Amino acid sequence: MMGQASNHRRLPPRRGRFGRGLVVAVLMLATAVQAQDIVVIANKAVSGSMSRDQVANIFLGKSVSLPSGGRAQPVDLPNSNPLREQFYSRVTGKSTAEVKAYWARLVFTGMALPPKEASSSAEVRRMVASTPGAVGYVESSAADETVTVIHRD
Repeated sequence: MMGQASNHRRLPPRRGRFGRGLVVAVLMLATAVQAQDIVVIANKAVSGSMSRDQVANIFLGKSVSLPSGGRAQPVDLPNSNPLREQFYSRVTGKSTAEVKAYWARLVFTGMALPPKEASSSAEVRRMVASTPGAVGYVESSAADETVTVIHRD
């Protein structure tokens, strides 16, 4: 009937257990990705360990020398890799966007070149193992006997 108020209340949409479970699963996965242990690895010829500041200085081009001597050759992961964001956030306190802008300024002014880029943690490990003075970062599970762990974060 027109003009009469309806006695029916509209109920909110019902959310099933599947929807809540999916949200919880996604949040757990995101937490697991964030909680990965990151290690900084070096070529076997590099000895000793490095502090967080020393690692940051190498990956930001502020230092080109390794503490044990020799020239550092940093190896980075691509911007799209979530481990890169975690690494720069933990080690330098900068986001990948800030690091990208930082390197753009250095390259534009001719001050330095950014680290070489590998496509995956496995490629970082291979490049580091085969390049004297190379330093890279990977999840701890990707480090093996072909490289030396010089910093844990």
